[in-house]
Amino acid sequence: MSANFILTLSCADRPGIVAAVTTELAGLGCNIAESNQFWDKETGQFFMRLAFTAPEGVDRDALERGLKPATERFGMRTTLVDQARKKKILVMVSKFDHTLLHLLYQIRVGWLDAEIAAIVSNHEDSRRTADYEGIPYHLLPVGKDNKAAQEEQVIALAKETGVDLIVLARYMQILSDKFATRLYGQIINIHHSFLPSFKGAKPYHQAHERGVKLIGATAHYVTPDLDEGPIIEQETARVTHAMSPDDLVAAGRDIESRVLARAVKLHLENRVMLNGKKTVVFG
Repeated sequence: MSANFILTLSCADRPGIVAAVTTELAGLGCNIAESNQFWDKETGQFFMRLAFTAPEGVDRDALERGLKPATERFGMRTTLVDQARKKKILVMVSKFDHTLLHLLYQIRVGWLDAEIAAIVSNHEDSRRTADYEGIPYHLLPVGKDNKAAQEEQVIALAKETGVDLIVLARYMQILSDKFATRLYGQIINIHHSFLPSFKGAKPYHQAHERGVKLIGATAHYVTPDLDEGPIIEQETARVTHAMSPDDLVAAGRDIESRVLARAVKLHLENRVMLNGKKTVVFG
């Protein structure tokens, strides 16, 4: 029986990279279904994503052996993923549950091919949702005195459940530098795009007072630099003077939900590659 794989790679750009990889795959009888590539002329780095089908008898080990001459020749950094394995997510949420509910819906209808293995919260508000969906719910309150211990519990839970990604679905806590560094590239956060202009409480109310004409949301990887990690996905919407602060909040919730779900999907499909402080996103 054939199997579907995704190969992502990056290396210093030079002639022959694509030919070397595709020749090896063809020699193994693989059929390429999708190919994306990008040459970053500023850094001289080359990025590529290949989705392909391998024939019966050609497993992951055989693919890695077959690709080894090309990867060693060009000094490639590679990731090979078997698409048959369903990805697992750990979702962290506080009181606002709109992005969590949207993720659950997109999983239910099959648009997002993933499983939420656990929900972590510092409040009880989403327990009923978790119980209804049959998802383990972990109440882990956090404060100044137990922040480090609470984060270690989250890391232990992520290892125990074997999750591929941690999603901050409006989790209203600042992660420690140690936590963010330890799981770099494995945590996605969503926030309104008013930062840094409108920080703190009620950003939409602040934006309304300033008469903004655009609102939006940004999904990014978490880094020690608060809300400044590599951006994965963004969206904006025009607003008018006739809209109240509550109207802006409602529009913002809608945008945040969509943007976070798209970012999670892009990550789980291995369409996002880190490129310094930026990302290469193959749509």
